[in-house]
Amino acid sequence: MLGSKRPVFRPTAYDYSRRKRRIPRWLVLMLTGVIIGAGGLLFIQTSYGPTRLTVEQSEQLHFDLNSANAENQRLQSQLGQTTRELEEIQTRLKSQQGSLDNHDQIVEALKKDIDLFADAMPADPRGTSPGIRSASFSTNDGKLNYNILLMQDKEQADQTFTGEMHFNIQGRYPNGRTGYIDLDPIEVSVGRYAHLIGDVTLPDGVSPRQITIQIFEPGNKRAKAMRIINIR
Repeated sequence: MLGSKRPVFRPTAYDYSRRKRRIPRWLVLMLTGVIIGAGGLLFIQTSYGPTRLTVEQSEQLHFDLNSANAENQRLQSQLGQTTRELEEIQTRLKSQQGSLDNHDQIVEALKKDIDLFADAMPADPRGTSPGIRSASFSTNDGKLNYNILLMQDKEQADQTFTGEMHFNIQGRYPNGRTGYIDLDPIEVSVGRYAHLIGDVTLPDGVSPRQITIQIFEPGNKRAKAMRIINIR
């Protein structure tokens, strides 16, 4: 037995001695993670993400978006037009303000001229205030047209006088008879001056020859001012 040798194993050509290859563990783990991640993402999108639109909904969305863009362009155009109109109005207002300022200057100059003429007007012959500084009459179609200037003294110009103006007419009737007629009173109000223009109807076709103008204070039967005007 000491001299015996153990048999040596020798593979034959038909034996398969290689080990089978397995998929690496790290690759399995990576693929598993990818699958789990994709599934989780799909689940989240489906459960919590925005709802996917259908074709009809997508087309409607595009239509609404186009309509909104068109409306926005229309509003921008309208805003531009309104802005231009506003600028034109502001320009006209500035021009009108300039004209108004010029008008005020003209009015102020005219007031000064009127005050100068008022100071130069001849006084009432009776020296009253208010006084009848001037008066003229004409007749036309049965009416008596009058043009009268009443004035107060400058010292009394800040106190407005209110009262009534009476006309007493001496005239001739169509039958040749002469008579006197009192016309209805006319209310007057005088500051520094009052320019009275108007007409009254003459009764019974009378032709005036002389007119007496009287100014009365309320409740006073005595004339505050009087003047007699002959008509030719």
